[in-house]
Amino acid sequence: MDRHAQRRDKLRSLVRAAGAEAILVTSEVNVTYLTGFTGDSSYLFLSADEAIILSDARYEEDLQEECPGLDCEIRRPPVKMTEWVERVVNRAKPRRLAVEADSLNVAQFDLFEDQLKSTTLIKTSGLVEQLREIKDKEELSEIREAVRLAERAFAVVRAGLRAEQTEREIAHQLEHQIRLFGGRGCAFSPIVAVGPQAALPHAKSGSRRLEENPLVLIDWGAQGRLYRSDLTRVLATGKISPKLETIYGVVLRAQKAAIAAIGPNVPMEDVDAAARRIIEDAGYGKNFGHSLGHGIGLQVHEAPRLSQGEKRVLKPGMVVTVEPGIYLPKWGGVRIEDDVLVTRDGNEVLSSVPKELADCLPAV
Repeated sequence: MDRHAQRRDKLRSLVRAAGAEAILVTSEVNVTYLTGFTGDSSYLFLSADEAIILSDARYEEDLQEECPGLDCEIRRPPVKMTEWVERVVNRAKPRRLAVEADSLNVAQFDLFEDQLKSTTLIKTSGLVEQLREIKDKEELSEIREAVRLAERAFAVVRAGLRAEQTEREIAHQLEHQIRLFGGRGCAFSPIVAVGPQAALPHAKSGSRRLEENPLVLIDWGAQGRLYRSDLTRVLATGKISPKLETIYGVVLRAQKAAIAAIGPNVPMEDVDAAARRIIEDAGYGKNFGHSLGHGIGLQVHEAPRLSQGEKRVLKPGMVVTVEPGIYLPKWGGVRIEDDVLVTRDGNEVLSSVPKELADCLPAV
């Protein structure tokens, strides 16, 4: 049995536990996870004895190549997807059909409910996402490749930094280099933030030039075939000030403490607390306003979350970011981020870009 079929069997168990006989998977990312199909605008109908991709004629050949042996229902104009869903579901006749509440909007749900009159729709949340939390060997291999792509691109871009470069130019260079090294592109729009802009955790790369301030924060990642990476480093383009030295030191200690806390059966909130405690003790608690990290895989932000109040425990095979930060309005910010795998006996940091203070020395 291939890994996609195994995933579908695991989902069938979750669907039964949710009180349904079948599920309509409408999230494109989840369809990819369950079938290997990489196109869009397609659903998966999964029951106890059926697995059917509902797609359209654009992807007929792609489906044969990516999902050999999987049943496909190919619609053609003028048939709409909702009509195609009605056809497949009514033929299978499930009494209770699970749907992905996080994927469907209200209008879509109401339309399905109106069309599938003999079937009760059961709203579910996170059934496939909880399966995606634990990465298998092939997924881990793809994530490792995404990390390597990001690291190689960063090394080239850093070596070529010039004082007159803008944030936007650097972001574009990262994208270009990732593609040159064989990646599909960036995992997300890179954040390149000079000086005070670095105080915005999700700053937009703009026209500010490196020469305008001696601090630049770069948050970037790569997408390989399907899986992604997510890293952050801070560079100095001039002399490191005492303030930067102090704040950077606090963030680095916080990140190292959090990584050291990662292991199987450790509550996720405890990992967040390991970093947050150091930042709070240094007097910057109010300047760390986001959770410590998140899962990464087919999406750059996915379950699980390393955050306050998250009492679930880490499990081997989870891959999470660890990214504490301190953000000071009108001055700037420091965030250090790595991708970390939870192993059976602890953890493995997948990224290797140097991050000691000496590694932040003038890069221009």
